[in-house]
Amino acid sequence: MANDYMKDYVNSNSGYDMTALLGGAVNGSGSLFSDYASIKNGSYRKLMKAYCAKQEAEKASVSGDTAQKLTMMTSSADALKKSAEALSDPSLWQKKKIRKKDEETGEETEIEDYDREAIAKAVKSFVDDYNTVVEQTGTSDTESVLRQAVWMTDTTEKTQKLLSKIGLNIGKGNKLELDEDALKKANINTLKSMFSGHGSFADKVSGKAGSISRAAASAAAAAKARATYTRNGKYSNTMENWLSGTVDKKVGDKKTEKDRTKDTIQQAIDKREKEKAQQEKKEQEKKEKADRV
Repeated sequence: MANDYMKDYVNSNSGYDMTALLGGAVNGSGSLFSDYASIKNGSYRKLMKAYCAKQEAEKASVSGDTAQKLTMMTSSADALKKSAEALSDPSLWQKKKIRKKDEETGEETEIEDYDREAIAKAVKSFVDDYNTVVEQTGTSDTESVLRQAVWMTDTTEKTQKLLSKIGLNIGKGNKLELDEDALKKANINTLKSMFSGHGSFADKVSGKAGSISRAAASAAAAAKARATYTRNGKYSNTMENWLSGTVDKKVGDKKTEKDRTKDTIQQAIDKREKEKAQQEKKEQEKKEKADRV
């Protein structure tokens, strides 16, 4: 049956009659030589890819993210991991010789202190990357990505009290809001405990960012595998058109810890199950209609 389907598919979507290569008879016009040429120039391989991709697409979920979107998520998560690791750099938390200007006299003196400007810059970079990841994953329809992102925002919410002491607060859409003045005045030991060393807030976010990156990269590879070739041999991601739908509850929605932990992931799973059931019902009704005819 699959072979018959393949014959119909390649014959209707190409300029070649592939019957001979798929088990049919060779006609007197020498189509076998034409088919051989199609193999030689790569057309047959492209048609085979298109056939296999279509078969996989028919089994795929009716919702999901495009490969391009998932690749962007991977890149953003990698940037967050890098900025989180930068905060754990021991050199950032060592005292340095700094020139300080007296605001009243204008006199400059050299003192040994922590480089608050460098710390603030590193934290700002971290916050920007964190918010980018939250924004992108908040619109994701990929369950594995959404799950990891929810866990990351849960980690942040559980640390909210300590974060507020150093000028970081959770704002709209679960994004972080930075008060640079409060950050520069924060107790240095509190800053160290939040951003430096194993088990710190930055270390935990770095781990979650890595998980998001891997989940997005894996999903992107799967999405690319489902892409097909056009009849002219051009590569096109048709899954962008085939796949649709959104997850009702997102990482970027402001929820309580319990709501997000229990509901967000379950909502995504339930929706996919519902869509799958609806699809199966449509297919069953179509089959019954065909049987009656």
